[in-house]
Amino acid sequence: MPGRFGIGEMGQAARDLVDFLVQAGQSIWQILPLGPTGYGDSPYQPFSAFAGNPLLISPDLLPADGLLDEADLALGTPFPADRVLYGPAIALKDRMLRRSYRHYRARASATLRAQLADFQEENHAWLDDYTLFMALKLHFGWAVWADWPADIALREPGALVHWREALRQEVDYQCYLQFLFMRQWADVKRYANEAGISIMGDVPIFMGHDSADVWSHRELFQLDERGLPTMVAGVPPDYFSSTGQLWGNPHYRWGALKETGYAWWIERLKGVFTRVDLVRLDHFRGFSGYWEVPAGEKTAINGRWVKGPGGDFFRVVQRALGTLPIIAEDLGVISADVVALREELGLPGMKVLQFAFDSDALNPALPHHYTHDCVVYTGTHDNDTTIGWYTSRDEAIKHRVRAYTGTDGRDIHWTLMRLAMNSVADTAIVPLQDVLGLGSEARLNRPGNPDDNWTWRYRQEMLRDDLAEGLRQMAHASGRWLEPGEQFEESAPVVLEYEEPFPGQAPYPPGHHEA
Repeated sequence: MPGRFGIGEMGQAARDLVDFLVQAGQSIWQILPLGPTGYGDSPYQPFSAFAGNPLLISPDLLPADGLLDEADLALGTPFPADRVLYGPAIALKDRMLRRSYRHYRARASATLRAQLADFQEENHAWLDDYTLFMALKLHFGWAVWADWPADIALREPGALVHWREALRQEVDYQCYLQFLFMRQWADVKRYANEAGISIMGDVPIFMGHDSADVWSHRELFQLDERGLPTMVAGVPPDYFSSTGQLWGNPHYRWGALKETGYAWWIERLKGVFTRVDLVRLDHFRGFSGYWEVPAGEKTAINGRWVKGPGGDFFRVVQRALGTLPIIAEDLGVISADVVALREELGLPGMKVLQFAFDSDALNPALPHHYTHDCVVYTGTHDNDTTIGWYTSRDEAIKHRVRAYTGTDGRDIHWTLMRLAMNSVADTAIVPLQDVLGLGSEARLNRPGNPDDNWTWRYRQEMLRDDLAEGLRQMAHASGRWLEPGEQFEESAPVVLEYEEPFPGQAPYPPGHHEA
């Protein structure tokens, strides 16, 4: 999002985006995971499955509670408007938020102190481990937790007591950051919901090894006695990479999780659904079967498929939390067992139009194969923008796109957006880059390439009225949005009966009335 502090925040720009969505006749805002980013600044490698990313805290909102002075908001060199420079942005936010914490300790109101104490009490199940983990990360120079001194890396009780006391001030500061994040995000969500916008979150199936969750629950992950992964996650060679994708996340010990009644996962999902309204469950196929690669491999080629927890996991979770609004990310190598699990659970899957034109009319990503229970995308955060994708395709693919859509390929982003909205899919979602008509310069992530991802930003002036109007008209024409006060009326079916064939037509065959 736009913002003067180097990275998008939960301030006015978030509300401006919600206003744009309302103006454009939209009803869902899908976001990436909100966790504190670690390796490669990826939201899919968070330091915690429960915590929020402090980089998204808006300093502009803090003076209202006396947590910063207006003078504290002064900037030196301005940040680029269209890219995140993570190093400088992290340094600036750290300075501002630590100053804010000093203001809190010196002059916070009794009400604010009580709110933070309540937050700490309500979230201690994950907050205590996370705040200590982050304090230790800072103390040990951001080293991976398995490289810390053995007593604290393996969480010996005496070491936990010692370090929690020794790092008390930093632990309390990390708690303060989470309080600010959850408070500001709750306001954004409330603003969106009151405007009629639902927020779709994203739950990565795997946790990064260097995370508070793996450190504090080693028994739930495939680790050796030193805390290092023995088997790691990825996918075999696919559309994105000829050598597969080697993510490096440690695999779960699903048997151990089952013995606990999947308690960690239940708490995780319970927390997620306090922050969003529905969820895209990343790498859904991993619950049916997952690709397991021995730790130390350089690529994902030398892996194997292993059976996942299947329907048992979801049945236990549903008994604990009720029916959950989940969308299954079922892209990639999908076998019959994955489809069967998704259908058994009644979860909608995903369709991506950029995958629809690599082959002939039998391609299941083409809209004439869709059923209602799916979510269609022009592209996802892992794809190029639609303009970037189309420009880089060979002529055979471009020809199939033009033939299928009946267009000449100009304004291809609007063409695919219209194709998505006019499909029978219950939900259609498009990346903001496609709405803005941007090329590969606005691509968000390149799977398999660890550099220069997650940096694109839009500028406020890009959210133009004419774009909102175009989206609104498209949503209305496809029946996905109604004008205020308008309602669709279900028409009575028209029944035509003919006693005789049309002139010149052969007599009806026997049984035609029944047919």
